Amino acid sequence: MSHHSRVPHDLTPAGIDPFDESVYHAAVSRRVASPAEIAAELDCSAERVGRALDRLREHGLVGRLAGSRRRYAAIEPQTALDALVRSRTSELEHVRVAAAELSRMFAAAREDDAEEVEIATGGDALGRWFVTLQQQAREEVRTLDRPPYALTTSNPVEAAAMSRGVVYRAVYAPEALEWPGVLDDIRDLVKRGEKARVLPGLRVKVAIADHRLALMPLSLDLTQVRAAIIRPSALLDAVVDYWELCWRQALPLDAPADDPLGEEDRQMLTLLVSGLKDDAIARQLGWSVRTMRRRTRRLHELLGASNRFQAGVIATRRGWI
Repeated sequence: MSHHSRVPHDLTPAGIDPFDESVYHAAVSRRVASPAEIAAELDCSAERVGRALDRLREHGLVGRLAGSRRRYAAIEPQTALDALVRSRTSELEHVRVAAAELSRMFAAAREDDAEEVEIATGGDALGRWFVTLQQQAREEVRTLDRPPYALTTSNPVEAAAMSRGVVYRAVYAPEALEWPGVLDDIRDLVKRGEKARVLPGLRVKVAIADHRLALMPLSLDLTQVRAAIIRPSALLDAVVDYWELCWRQALPLDAPADDPLGEEDRQMLTLLVSGLKDDAIARQLGWSVRTMRRRTRRLHELLGASNRFQAGVIATRRGWI
C-alpha cells in the first residue's frame, strides 16, 4: 500500500487536490524536500511532484528555498492553513455576493415573463391572491363557488369592484346555499348587480379576472391549502372554457323584475332545482318540511309539472327563474 493511499483527504474542502495533499504530507514530515525525494516515496514522477509543490506554494503551504536546486520546506501548518481558510472564506463570500446579484438579474429578466402556473400555499396566501385577482380585473370576474371556505364567506372586495364597473358572474354549487350566511350574501350581491347561477355537481372552485389571471384551489382539504395561480396560457384558456360550459348549464338564481311568482315561491323553486334536499330547503326558508312539501305541490299544480326538475324547466322557459 503506498503512502498516497494512506493520506486522509482532510484538505479537499480548502481546495487542495488529494494528490497535492499527499505531497504536502510528505513535505511536512521533512525539514527540506526535493521533488525527487517525494516522488520516490509516492512512487510517481518528479515532474508531477514538482507541479504539485508549485500549486502548494501558490496556496501558501510550502516555500521554495533559494538556490539553483529545487528544494521546498513546509510552512508552519497552523499558520498556513488558517490563512488558506480565511482566503477561501473570502472567496466564498464573493461567490455569495455574486449569487445575490445573479438572482436579481434572474428575477428582473422574468418580471414581464412570469411563470404560467405558480403555486400559493396556505389560507392566508389564497385570500391575498383572491383580493389581488379582483383588484386587477378591469372588465369581469367569473367564479365557480362551493364549500368549504378557508376564510370568511363574505367578499367585501366584490361590492367595491362592481361599483367601478367590473361585472361579476358566479356559478354556485347547491352546497354553498346550505352554508351558514352564504345565501343571504348572494342575495345581497345579486341586488348590487352580481349575475348568479346554481349548478348541481360542481366539484371545483375557481376565480377568473378578465382573461389575464385565474385562481384555483388544488384540493378542498383545508388542512393543506394549495392553489394554482394561472396566467395567460393554454391552461387558462381551458379554465375559461370550462367556466363558460358550467355557466351555460347552470340555472339562474336572480329573477326578472316582472316575476309572477311570490318571492318565497321563487326562492323555494330555485332551491328545489338546485338539488338541495327537502330538509335543507325548509331550513333555509325557515319552514317545516311539511309546509315546504305542501307549497311544492301547489307550485307543481301552478306550473303543470309532475316533479321538481320539470317545474324548473317550465319556470325557466317562462322566464320566472
